[in-house]
Amino acid sequence: MILEVCCGKIESVHAAVKGGAVRIELCRDLPADGLTPFPETLREVRRLYPSLTIHVLIRPRDGDFVYDAATLETMAAQIREAVSLGADGIVTGALTPGSDVDEAAMRPLIEASQGLPVTFHRAFDRCCHPFAAMERIAALGCRRILTSGQAPSAEEGMPLLRELQDRAPRGLIILPGGGVSALNAARIVEYTDCKEIHASASVETGGEKTTSADKVRAILKALMCF
Repeated sequence: MILEVCCGKIESVHAAVKGGAVRIELCRDLPADGLTPFPETLREVRRLYPSLTIHVLIRPRDGDFVYDAATLETMAAQIREAVSLGADGIVTGALTPGSDVDEAAMRPLIEASQGLPVTFHRAFDRCCHPFAAMERIAALGCRRILTSGQAPSAEEGMPLLRELQDRAPRGLIILPGGGVSALNAARIVEYTDCKEIHASASVETGGEKTTSADKVRAILKALMCF
């Protein structure tokens, strides 16, 4: 069982590693649901933790996931930079105005990833036809889908998560995320039969969310039987 910890700043990375995490999703600005991290942050995290698996979020602005050509060029450049700085995976996503997977937009982003595994992020939860979207994402060559099962939280989305897991094409990983904690992580995994799970494991101090090493440990402990 793999726990991926979402880290919005370097202090969160320190806490995640201290708590036992071996894979993170690196981003910034969690109040905006995560944006592309600054290059210097990735460079420093890679230097400090050479064995840590780092998946880098590529999302240049908040709001929707419908991107124009200029924004897609920016995203591709951010992906190439992340690859050059030692990223182990890329997390991104693009939708059409009709809330479907934008295959034409995704292809150059995947190409820019230079063979690194690509996670299609929670833009998936806005897709009108989740099973058709899953097939398109798999056909593009993405490795996993980060999703709450199109619900406010992964716990609430367990029925769809289980169905996605059951119907996922070979090689595609369904990664439940959204409101995951030590209290529900085992229940989500047991119900959905997913092999990976995503959490921020954060506490709020001074209006800012930071990963808690204790919460990471607690989630890992809850998942020990899987």
